[in-house]
Order: sequence, then C-alpha cells, then structure tokens
Amino acid sequence: MSKPFMIGLIQMRMGKHAKENLDKACAMLEQAAAGGVQVACLPELFLTEYFCQREDAALFDLAEPIPGPTTEALGKIAKKTGMAIVGSIFERRTAGVYHNTAAIIERDGTLAGVYRKMHIPHDPLFYEKYYFTPGDLGFKAFDISAGKIGTLVCWDQWYPEAARLTAMQGANVLFYPTAIGWHPKEKAEFGEAQVSAWETMQRSHAIANGVYVAAVNRVGHERINPVRAQRGTGSTAGDPAQPCGSQDEGIEFFGHSFICDPFGRILAMGSHDKEEILTATVDPALIEDTRRNWPFFRDRRVDAYGNITERFGN
Repeated sequence: MSKPFMIGLIQMRMGKHAKENLDKACAMLEQAAAGGVQVACLPELFLTEYFCQREDAALFDLAEPIPGPTTEALGKIAKKTGMAIVGSIFERRTAGVYHNTAAIIERDGTLAGVYRKMHIPHDPLFYEKYYFTPGDLGFKAFDISAGKIGTLVCWDQWYPEAARLTAMQGANVLFYPTAIGWHPKEKAEFGEAQVSAWETMQRSHAIANGVYVAAVNRVGHERINPVRAQRGTGSTAGDPAQPCGSQDEGIEFFGHSFICDPFGRILAMGSHDKEEILTATVDPALIEDTRRNWPFFRDRRVDAYGNITERFGN
C-alpha cells in the first residue's frame, strides 16, 4: 500500500495567447508544489481558449507532438519542483490524425505516459469530433512515484465504464481534466441542474469504485470567432480566441472543480468564476477500508455482463 500523497487542481482562466496561458499554468504549478502538492492536474486544453466552438481547418495548427514543446515545459517544472503533472494537450499524431491527450509527467521531468480521450462529444459549440480522433490506447492507470493514478478527459466523466476500467487497473485517484460550461441563454433555466448532474456523476464514480476523484475545470466566458481563420494574416490562425461579432454568446465555463473521497465526500471545491488551486490528500488506507466495507469489486457479476459491449438491448 502506497503512502498518502497530496494532489492539486489548477482551476484557471485561459487567455488569447498560448505563451501567457503556459506561463500562468507554470506559475500556479510552482505555487501548488510550494504548498506540498505531489501530483497536480491542469484543465483540459489549457494552452488556449476552447477552440472547438467552431470548425476551422486552420486551427489544426494549434496541435503539437508528444513529446513536444508543452511536455518539455511541463517537464522542466516537474523536475524543478519534484511534483508530477497531468497536462491536457492537443496532440498532433500525424497529418490528419489529432487527439485530445492527457500527458503524465513524472516528478523527474520524464514523460510517464499518455492517455488519449476515448469519448468525443459533438454538440453546439463543442464540435470535438471535427478535431479529435477517438483514443486508441484504452483506459490506463499510471504507476508514478507518488502513487497509482488514472487520467480520463472531460466527456469521459459521464461514462461509468471508463471509471470502472481505469479503477480496475489499480488507480487510487481518477483525474478528469475538463472544459465544461453553460450556454449563457440556457444558464438561468438549466445551469444549476447541469452543474449538479456533472458533480453527482463523478462523485458516483468515486463511490462505485472506492477511489478518489479529482475534476478540474476552467473558468471564464469564451466566445470564438465563427468566421474561418485566414492563414498567414496573423488574425486568428494559431490564436483562436480573437474577439468577434458573433451572434452566438459563447460558453461560460463554470469552474466548480472539486476533489472527493471514496465515500463521495467533497474534500475541496472551487468557485464558479475564480482562479484557484485546490488540494486534498489521497489516503490509500481509506480506499482499503472503504472497499472492505463496500466490496463492490467482490460482488460484481462478471459472468453476467457480456451484453455491456452491445450498443443497446440484448
């Protein structure tokens, strides 16, 4: 059984320029490490504003290889602080194949592994199927120096199968880098219910699997120009978050990052609109005790779940 370790979530607001976002992320990571954090997680696609609000081939220019510039920058911070980092990156695998990928950086600065987002949404202002190839590495847990962790990404958080299969590989904590928010016109009617459903679903993963769950979201109102970017003009290509005269109101990312324990109890929770560092301690002994009293893994009817691989029905 590994020792307790402190985890941290970096809830941040993304600006228009990748370098500024990276510099801010690195500063907040150093601050987290100074507070004793041993594993920190950044929000989904933290380098830019959320560019999936429009379909634009020029925005593939934002992607980068792994290893690449961002993993190198995060590796320097990890080595400097002795803290492991989970960073969400728009990965260029090859021409025409791109992924939404979580890179796990060990505390010595090396790349411990990657997880490619498996479930890809496609909704108004969340046009991810245009940009991201579904992950092909499966659900993974990573045995890093602090302990064993699992990493899923945003839309993955709604799927109990993803949480279960990751927990079954021994992860003590499930990290969910996230970019989720309100359509401003829907906020008054549905906003509270949407946040409650999002939180409840992930707390249920913690309970059902006897693990810690840590979900980190961005904050801020982002509206992306719906007009196609023009290469070579310096207007929007490589900088997707330019102000626009869009009739659409964009997305208000609602923060509310949180960490919960294997009982689903909230250990730390962020606001809806502030940049914050949230911390909590993951105690493997509590996982052991919880699973002894709630032995869900013991009582699973693995002989009766064959139809889970069907789309619907028998």
